[in-house]
Amino acid sequence: MTKPFDTIIIGGGPAGMMAAISSCFYGQKTLLIEKNKKLGKKLAGTGGGRCNVTNNGDLDDLMAGIPGNGRFLYSVFSQFDNHDIIAFFEENGVALKVEDHGRVFPKTDKSRTIIDCLERKINALGGQMLTQTEVVSVKKIDGLFHLKAANQEFSCQKLIVTTGGKSYPSTGSTGFGHEIARHFKLNITELEAAESPLLTDFPHKTLQGISLDDVTLRYGKHLITHDLLFTHFGLSGPAALRLSSFVKGGEIVELDFLPTQSQDALNAFFEAHRDKTVKNALKQLLPERLADFLAQDFPKPLKQLTPRETSSLLTNLKAFPIQITGKMSLAKSFVTKGGVELKEIDPKTLESKKVPGLHFAGEVLDINAHTGGFNITAALCTGWVAGSVHIQ
Repeated sequence: MTKPFDTIIIGGGPAGMMAAISSCFYGQKTLLIEKNKKLGKKLAGTGGGRCNVTNNGDLDDLMAGIPGNGRFLYSVFSQFDNHDIIAFFEENGVALKVEDHGRVFPKTDKSRTIIDCLERKINALGGQMLTQTEVVSVKKIDGLFHLKAANQEFSCQKLIVTTGGKSYPSTGSTGFGHEIARHFKLNITELEAAESPLLTDFPHKTLQGISLDDVTLRYGKHLITHDLLFTHFGLSGPAALRLSSFVKGGEIVELDFLPTQSQDALNAFFEAHRDKTVKNALKQLLPERLADFLAQDFPKPLKQLTPRETSSLLTNLKAFPIQITGKMSLAKSFVTKGGVELKEIDPKTLESKKVPGLHFAGEVLDINAHTGGFNITAALCTGWVAGSVHIQ
C-alpha cells in the first residue's frame, strides 16, 4: 500500500532537516527519509564534532565564503540567511557563540545539540521521520512522485532531494541524488573534490605537525589568509582547504608566512638583529622547526648576507613556492564541487525548471562553499527555501 504525503524529502542532513521543518511550518504533510540509523551523520562530524553551524558575516562575507556559484544563492538569502539560522537556533533553545573568522558554534561544543534541536522541531511541527530506509527508485506518474524503498512505497506531490554530494561516502553521500536528477533528464556538472587537503612535493617529514595562524596562500588572483597545517602528505587546515577549490594538481602556489609584515618591515627587523644568525633571528618570528628549515641555506649572521641572499630570504618568507601535486580523493574531501546544474533550477524556489514539484537543496546542487560555516549555511538556507514553496 502506498503512503501518501504532500512533501517527501530524501536525505536527513542539514538541508533535509531544515526542508522538513519549513515544509511542516507551511502546513504540508511531510515525510523525511534517511537511510542511516540517525539523522545528520555528516553534520555530527563537522567542526571537529562541535558543528560550525553558520558564519555571522554579512552578505559580502557569505559570497566570499561560497566560491562555487555563490551568486545563485542571492534569492535564497533574501528569503532565509545566516542571521535567520542564528535566530532559529536561539529561538529554539540553542545558545550559540562566535569564534574567530565569524564561525558560529553551539555553546555546548557538541554537534548533537544542533541535530537534536532540528529533530525536536520536526516532531513539534508534526513531521514524520523514517531512518534506516533507503529509497531505491523514484518515478513521476500522473503528477505524483512515487518512491520505492525495500518494503514500502510512498507518493507525494512535491519531492525535495537533499542527499548531498559524493564526499565522505561513509556518511551516506553516495551520489543517489544525482541519479534522481539524471533520471529526470537534468544535467550534472563534473564532480571533483573541494575543501580538500593538498598533496605537495614539500619536505613533509621536516615540517609535519607545524601549525601556523593566519598565513596567506596565493595562486593567481586567489589569496587565502587563514590557518595552515603541515602534514605527512602536504598541507591541510582552512587555508589549504579553501585554496583546493581553485587547483587540481600541477600548480605552484606561494606561501606568505608573515602576511602582516611588509618587506620594508622585515628589512628593518633584519637590520635590528643583524648580529644574530639567520636561524636565531627567524625564531623570533616563526616556530623553531620552521625557522631552522628556512635558515638552512643561510648558516651565518644576518649582517653577512649578500644583497642577493637577503632577497632570497625575503622571497622564502613572503612568497615561498610550493608545488601542488594533487588533492585528496573526493571520498576524503569535505565537499563535492559540482552537482545538479544550476541552469536547470529556479533560484527563487529551487524547483526543477523541467519537472514541476521536484526540488533540490544542499550539496547535491552545483554549489560549493568553504569550511567555516559556509557549507552548512548554504545547506540550511536552501533547505528552508525548498521546503517553503507551496504546492499549487
